[in-house]
Amino acid sequence: MQKQTQRIRVADCSLDHTLDSGQAFRWRRSAEGVWQGVIGRQVVRVQQTGEWIEVEADDQSGVARYFQWDVNLQEIVATFPRDEHLRAAARTCWGLRLLKQDGWECLASFIASSTKQIVQIKQIVDHLSRALGSPIGEQNPAGANRLYAFPTVEAVAGSTHEVLWNCKLGFRAKYLLASARMIAEGRLDLARVAGMHCDEAKEYLCALPGVGEKIASCVLLFACGKREAFPIDVWVERGLRQMYFRGKRKVPARRLREFARSYFGPNAGYAQQYLFHYVRTRPRP
Repeated sequence: MQKQTQRIRVADCSLDHTLDSGQAFRWRRSAEGVWQGVIGRQVVRVQQTGEWIEVEADDQSGVARYFQWDVNLQEIVATFPRDEHLRAAARTCWGLRLLKQDGWECLASFIASSTKQIVQIKQIVDHLSRALGSPIGEQNPAGANRLYAFPTVEAVAGSTHEVLWNCKLGFRAKYLLASARMIAEGRLDLARVAGMHCDEAKEYLCALPGVGEKIASCVLLFACGKREAFPIDVWVERGLRQMYFRGKRKVPARRLREFARSYFGPNAGYAQQYLFHYVRTRPRP
């Protein structure tokens, strides 16, 4: 398929907030403001000027599905609770949108993310793709900048602990390998997850080695379109404690989950992502 360039108008969208908000790990921004990343088996470049976004890609419709540009962000944010913290997060991070990722890539990336910072997760995902993925794009085959598709579940399942360890996965290598083999052998069907109720789907995913509440919720939110899912990592936990529990340090995880479920509404996942990006990037006092 021949690469095409298309210029489209998207209201209420910020590529910088969206692609730097810890949802996906295949994107890099150039000094000129061009974001380059990998969606499936295609290299994609996007650049924004105001409400106009220039997209260079083989499959334009696939890019549109991935970015979910048809979602009305104003309607989403209108469902948020009207409190000062969410207002500040929405104002500061306006245009942040949820991506719709491939389920396996999202799951594997977040298994690899445990206790790691975003820059380190990007490095791990890049190592995995180079070690087990297929080369894509037009770069010089011998060049260091050659891009690779994310490895299939079969490729990871057929790998070894040593190969994954060498991809800088550390203790996560055994979990990723075991989860890949469980899926490749048909003991867990990722295709079923999107059709499940959110709580049922979360419990189903938590049967995978190394997958707990947070990772399962990330997959449900970023790959399965379940906007009620509310991942709680260290940044979100810190934000919830500071903003909604008067800075109390010892708030049980169950209490935080119950609060998020009852307070943030049908688009809790969007609220979570705004809070996450806001807490992570705002200047410290």
